Parts: sequence; C-alpha cells; structure tokens
Amino acid sequence: MLRAGRTVISRNQDRINDANVGYKGLDEKTVLVESIKIYQEATKVDPLSIDAKTRHGKLIRTEMDSIVEVMHSHQQTINRQGVGFKGFIPAVFGRLVNEAFGRRAAGVAEMKVTAPPQLIRNVRARPDEWEAEVIKDKLLVSNWPKDQPFAAIAQNKGKAAYRTAVPEYYGSTCLSCHGSPKGDFDITGYPKDGANEGDLGGVISITLYR
Repeated sequence: MLRAGRTVISRNQDRINDANVGYKGLDEKTVLVESIKIYQEATKVDPLSIDAKTRHGKLIRTEMDSIVEVMHSHQQTINRQGVGFKGFIPAVFGRLVNEAFGRRAAGVAEMKVTAPPQLIRNVRARPDEWEAEVIKDKLLVSNWPKDQPFAAIAQNKGKAAYRTAVPEYYGSTCLSCHGSPKGDFDITGYPKDGANEGDLGGVISITLYR
C-alpha cells in the first residue's frame, strides 16, 4: 500500500509542481482511491475485503488512514499557485506516511524506508544495526535474487520482533535525482548519486512486534 501511494504521487509530480494551477484534484479521497486501485492491480486483493478484526486487516487500514492524513494535511502545499517545485516528492510522501503509520500503530508495528548508508539523505532514514547488516550481507550481495525480501526474528528497541527488509531498485524515473552526472545537484538540492537503473536504491523496513 505504501508503494501504491508513492506511485500515485510519482505519476502526478508534473501536476503537483505546476505553478499555473491551484487546486490539483489530489485530495485525500482521490489519492486513496487511486492507491487502492494500484494495490489491487499488484496483489489481486481488495484491501477492504481483508477482515478488519485481524492484525493484517487492522494494519492495512492503518496504512490507508495514514495516506489520508498526509494528503489532507498537505493540501495547502500541493495547491499553492505561483510556486513550481513543492518538495512533495514520493520519498517525502513515503516518510510522512510511515511516520503517521508509526504513531497509529505504536507498539504493534513500524515501517520506514531506508537505504545503503552512502545514499541516505535524511538522518531519520539511516539504517539501524540490523538493517545495515542485512543491506550489506544480503541485499547488496551480487547473487541475491532481485526483489526477494529478507525476514528474520530479531530484537528491536529491546523487544522481539518479526523484521522484514524489502529491497527497492532505481527505475528510470528515479535517475533524474539519483543518476548522473554524479555530484551535480538535482531539483531537491542534493548531489546526484551516479546510480544506474536497477541498482539497489532503498529498502522498506517493516517491524511487527510479537
């Protein structure tokens, strides 16, 4: 669901950054409907059909509520006329949704998007010890199967948890900020990474507490 929401934001970046248009039509209900549609296309499952009494059902609804919260609270930014680049990019959207999810699911689950340490642009996304080890020893190893997550029972914040690291790879649209020439500044003001399409660019880290 996080990926689905980011896809909606990615597909609408030109609209979001159009300085000549005020209201962009990306209210919370619209974005949630599009996110659910993309989720269904990817999983062949209607998220609303998942039993709301189960942990799975509760958490998927928590994620959807988090998407609604973020889109509702950022309407002024998105709809600001006369301003081009708004800074409301998929990575920022993802971080905000994860933070909202973390507040709503406190003590039950956490989620964040991290990356190999050299690619981190926000200190809050820095991998913890477990994540860094998994990235180095698993996901970055040349023979690691593409798209295959790694999961294990591991301690987090002093509690036993089921932890999953889901690799994400740069696509062509990512390279405008993360590609070449390395060191040139991208639209967000960060130096480009010199990455290539297919390189490991991020990791969705999911923690489910036992």
